[in-house]
Amino acid sequence: MTQIKELTRAEEQLMQVLWQLKKGFVKDVIDELPEPKPAYNTVSTIIRILETKGFINHTAHGKSHEYFPIISKEQYQNFATEKLLNGYFDNSVQHMFSYFVKKEKIDLKEADEIMKLIEKLKNK
Repeated sequence: MTQIKELTRAEEQLMQVLWQLKKGFVKDVIDELPEPKPAYNTVSTIIRILETKGFINHTAHGKSHEYFPIISKEQYQNFATEKLLNGYFDNSVQHMFSYFVKKEKIDLKEADEIMKLIEKLKNK
């Protein structure tokens, strides 16, 4: 398995589009981005960086390339969550959970659903 690298904000934005599209040409990616649309060359350059980082690959269609993810959104979520947990919460889900509760990012209903999920996972 490829070692996952951290993405910049721009790279992550393009990956979100490619995960959604499943595959696409640079033009397809640009079509999905919000206004103001970035320049074609900018998107093309970032896509080539994503390919170098091992996140995407391409199929050649003449001079055009159709790009597709080779790192899944779930794989990147796991990487990013572990990085967040290890880097900011001493590898403690409890610390992270209490942080989000204190910052009012989680309401009581969500907290209750999370607790039910934890109980369900513990009983497996």
